[in-house]
Amino acid sequence: MPGTVSLTGIGERAAIRAIRLAPKQLYSTVVDWGARRRIPRALRMPLYTTYSRLVGADLKEVELPLADYDSFGEFFARRLRAGAREASTDMTAVASPCDGKVGAFGSIADGSLLQAKGHHYRLADLLVDSALTAKLARGEQVTIYLSPADYHRVHAPMSARFLGYTYVPGARFPVGPFFTERIDGVFAENERLVLELETDSGSMALVLVGALGVGNLCLTDPRLESRELAGQETPIRVRFEEPISVARGQELGAFHLGSTVVLAFSPGMFRCDGLRFGQRVDCGESMGRLSPAPSWMVQ
Repeated sequence: MPGTVSLTGIGERAAIRAIRLAPKQLYSTVVDWGARRRIPRALRMPLYTTYSRLVGADLKEVELPLADYDSFGEFFARRLRAGAREASTDMTAVASPCDGKVGAFGSIADGSLLQAKGHHYRLADLLVDSALTAKLARGEQVTIYLSPADYHRVHAPMSARFLGYTYVPGARFPVGPFFTERIDGVFAENERLVLELETDSGSMALVLVGALGVGNLCLTDPRLESRELAGQETPIRVRFEEPISVARGQELGAFHLGSTVVLAFSPGMFRCDGLRFGQRVDCGESMGRLSPAPSWMVQ
């Protein structure tokens, strides 16, 4: 009816206003402190089992006995047992870098990426790197949301040369669908880690986006310099003297609480294979293929 006020709309606006005003950094600091605390061994199995039941995590995939994870943070960023994920054997396939649900995909039109229906943001704001932005403008993008139930390590979607990375400090807005469908530019405002990869088919960015309660985005390749990234006040840009060769499926980084991965490809490099919004993808599962495929990949 004309003039009717939606209580649902009022509730949504109140939730968004509350999250904007909330002391997100303080909350994240407290959560991070709690995630690092050592849990008595006798309590680990019941705590982790209860948490997994609540969020829907599959404990049959866990690499180690539950009692071997000293803290909740270690359990959250757990590796999987051998064989829990099988990467596509198609050499032209682009594998999902993580577990999660497809939140967005499609063309990067006019330097703009789809965040959620009706909400876009600028590629330049996400990457904070003009040279990389120029390479990827008018390309393709895929965004994957990781829920608390998911495996939280990130892998190379294809064989590539790892050129360097940029750590960008920022806010820690929640990145669940409720917020990405209502707050513009969340991924370009939040703390993030931008990895630049180069292949024979073109260039790409693999972006790990932090969220509420999610600090300690980390690189896990042992050849990389170990440094504390979370909490830095200015961007950290690292370019390797020599590119690091990475194999498809190789672990590159991890979240110590849940979040989102954004992939951006240079023009003509990536062709999706019937992706759907909200589709579940597992780490290593084919999301599409290199297009055109390099000649050495064609049988």
